[in-house]
Amino acid sequence: MNLSRTDLTVETAEELSAGGRLFAPDSGVQLRESLRCGCPVTCIRVASPAGARAIGRPVGRYVTIDLRPCLARQEELTGRAAQCLAGELRALLPPLAARDTALVVGMGNEAMTPDAVGAEALTHLLVTRHMVDAMPRRFGHLRSVAALRTGVLAQTGVETLELIRGAVSHIRPTVVIAVDALAARSRHRLCATVQLSDAGLTPGSGVGNHRKAVDAAALGVPVIAVGVPTVVDAFSLFRQVELELDVPQGVMVTLQDVDARVREMGRLIGYGCNLALHRSLSLGEIPAFLS
Repeated sequence: MNLSRTDLTVETAEELSAGGRLFAPDSGVQLRESLRCGCPVTCIRVASPAGARAIGRPVGRYVTIDLRPCLARQEELTGRAAQCLAGELRALLPPLAARDTALVVGMGNEAMTPDAVGAEALTHLLVTRHMVDAMPRRFGHLRSVAALRTGVLAQTGVETLELIRGAVSHIRPTVVIAVDALAARSRHRLCATVQLSDAGLTPGSGVGNHRKAVDAAALGVPVIAVGVPTVVDAFSLFRQVELELDVPQGVMVTLQDVDARVREMGRLIGYGCNLALHRSLSLGEIPAFLS
């Protein structure tokens, strides 16, 4: 079967399940749908090696949040949607002790807007490791959080995995949260969906530029991937609207207002990470800490 190019497990599952037994009891792939804070949430659990082979994804949980109910109003995007994201992220995090550190990694090329989701998210992240270490009595109620912007290989000459591995070996976090831009099959999901996974991620896989996987096997600590689709493969897009055009391979299409949408998604992810990691913080307190 010739599947569309996509990083979203829910889209792969939609194509595979159209005429098969992907979610049969013995398939090793489980589906759960729910609502959180008014946002539809789809959780696909790849529970076995057989399930991984069937869907083409590593064993793990893949959570997709549909943000379209919140996109009409900005206050809901940084309110309901951030609370939804935080709740789903907490469910994927490993148990964290009071003094454990989380490393949040913003991946991608911040000079290229559709690839700047990771860098944009870090501008809204409450980074506290230095404060907790220096003044534990004053800031001890906050989680120790560090941040890293990786850039891309063409900018640094260093693989993303190598940079993260170096930070992990020095900081020794309990968990890594990796934020990156993704590719989707459907144009309706662009900057309107967030995917979370405890199986890590492979930078550039959705646009055919596979780098080394960033996952627990490579880093030795749990890796939670948070991604937003910002581009769609042109061939898949034209196939959806039933246009027969000669499209060069590898052409990606994005939104006209991608600048504003990436800023929105970056803020949402930053706020969602803050709420998930700093359990004592309320949504209204975050702007004061960031200012």
